[in-house]
Amino acid sequence: MNAKSFACAMCVLVLLPTWLGAQTYGEADRSAPGDESIQTYLRREAERIEAGFGTGLGSRSEWERARQTYREEYFYMLGLSPFPEKTPLHATRTGTLVGDGFIVDMLHYQSRPGLYVTGNLYRPAVQKDGERLPAILYVCGHASRGRNGNKTAYQAHGIWFARHGYLCLVIDTLQLGEIEAVHHGTYREGRWWWYSRGYTPAGVECWNGIRGIDYLLSRPEVDPQRIAVTGISGGGAVTFWIAAADERVKIAAPVSGMADLASYVASRVINGHCDCMFFHNLYQWPWTRIAALIAPRPLFFVNSDHDAIFPMDANERVINRLERVYSLFGAGDDVDALVSIGGHAYRQDIRQAVYRFHNRSLKNEAGAVADSERDLVTGERNQERHPLDPEKLRVFPSDRELPKDQKNTTIDERFVPMATVELPKVGQFSQWKQHLFGKLRQFTFRYFPDTLAPARRLASAVPEAAGFETEPGIRVDVRTVARPAEGAPVRRVLLVLAGAKDGTVEAAKDWKKSDDVVMVCEPRGIGNTRWTVKNPPNYVERSHALLGRTVETGRVWDLAAVARGLAVERAPTPVYLVGEGASGILAAYAALWAPEVAGVMLDDPPSSHQEAAAPALLNVLRICDVPHLLGMLAPKPLWLRGGRAELREQLRAIYRAAGVAHAFN
Repeated sequence: MNAKSFACAMCVLVLLPTWLGAQTYGEADRSAPGDESIQTYLRREAERIEAGFGTGLGSRSEWERARQTYREEYFYMLGLSPFPEKTPLHATRTGTLVGDGFIVDMLHYQSRPGLYVTGNLYRPAVQKDGERLPAILYVCGHASRGRNGNKTAYQAHGIWFARHGYLCLVIDTLQLGEIEAVHHGTYREGRWWWYSRGYTPAGVECWNGIRGIDYLLSRPEVDPQRIAVTGISGGGAVTFWIAAADERVKIAAPVSGMADLASYVASRVINGHCDCMFFHNLYQWPWTRIAALIAPRPLFFVNSDHDAIFPMDANERVINRLERVYSLFGAGDDVDALVSIGGHAYRQDIRQAVYRFHNRSLKNEAGAVADSERDLVTGERNQERHPLDPEKLRVFPSDRELPKDQKNTTIDERFVPMATVELPKVGQFSQWKQHLFGKLRQFTFRYFPDTLAPARRLASAVPEAAGFETEPGIRVDVRTVARPAEGAPVRRVLLVLAGAKDGTVEAAKDWKKSDDVVMVCEPRGIGNTRWTVKNPPNYVERSHALLGRTVETGRVWDLAAVARGLAVERAPTPVYLVGEGASGILAAYAALWAPEVAGVMLDDPPSSHQEAAAPALLNVLRICDVPHLLGMLAPKPLWLRGGRAELREQLRAIYRAAGVAHAFN
């Protein structure tokens, strides 16, 4: 189906709610009391963000002005800001295979020191002296081939391109390559600190592809004006990542690689995808903006009508929006779409159309493709028949040849640099705090308003319990669990943040005095608002990141808003925040957003956001860490029980620099 054939239908569709007629991915969770409300909240936020796609599309000049800002935001969300140094590739060929009309080189390069990319370079068997050839970077989907690498599953494409006068570099992905690492950190592995690091494997795949283009351009037979990138599924997504990031890519043909937030979140299609398909959407982008960065370079958007993880309703919205962007450049003919009949797979019509797109765009050859079905990988899963023996396509033939200095398996711990923060000197605390808090506002709590409104108390028939609305669609419960004797004065209000595993008041028992009121705040996802958690796919938690937040930043919002509301209601009685473990860290952040909070009491908090038990907050480790957060509480009193000696020493130094050493206990 051509993109133009969507136009009339889309004039109607864009007026309708994005969820109408949506293709959902499985049944919605309904086993926990908070499932329906959190799903409604996520859907509403996804649709709100997607509705902003038209911003900046009034004219070509308006889009061009916005593009540079978008590119900077894009690199940051991929973990590529600051932009990595292009270190020597150390490209190495480890073997060569001669085929019928083509040659395959087994090679590897290092996209950064120790980050190995394994690939197969397919090239024509015969080439004229001095001839410059078009080059294809082929990025692979999620086809598990063990030690052979997923590149071997896509060998038919490399063979076809080489036979038809192209160089085609087929590269392994991080997770399914010869040196296998991890794509499923938040999907399955509980690596929630990926959010705090600002890490996504999408950034690694994008960077590996950029360096793959560097390698292709290092070869004298490659024409730098004829570089393309293509792939299916995960490779389709990476096609978008690379082409949007690197303008040396002249054409792009992603196959089944993009939906939108209304699909991923509202229709739960995120559950069918691993983490390499997404960045952390700090700037709350409508998802099609990624593809729009490719305009006006030729783009061929290919999908299938029964693809459960790239459904047709999203496909129609995406291509309609791309047509709009390309029209700003007068380049409507340079964006096209194909819809194939069937599920998530290559079929003959897809192969023929993709090959023809490359021939037409890079070689000015418009004829039909007649040999697309030659040399295919055939057979059932795990019993495939390959035109080339996959083991012969290995870059490292045996395990003993795998590089000892590889950093692939730990790249998530080093790909995005952590901040180095010096402690403030005496007389410099205010500037130090203002600088760090400004960065937290910009890169971690970006979706927060400048001032959080006090929570709105809801009617309750139970005197000891109250509900509060902290933001539209979010209700939290607050229980009074201790108070002074009848008629006795109240000295303080201790507001305890309940943790996910423990809603008791253990955190307050050693701080509480007889004249205190103790309240427990159960933020979103805790107690009566708890939602279903399934690992994998961790739907609620991962969906938050696609909306520019995490569950934990939402809980900071809840506690801060409740604290502000209680401070108004109970003035002049001071309100203190109390938390244990990870909840204590959230209480500290809430105190930064609630100026009325009189002080913070913490029991055994983690010392770093890098720890598995620490709360996950977008990009926080690119800004500061737990010692700096707690130090920013000054001049408010901070009581700390437990915690590592190094943490306590750093806090003493910060409070001394603030001139309130006595306020740290």
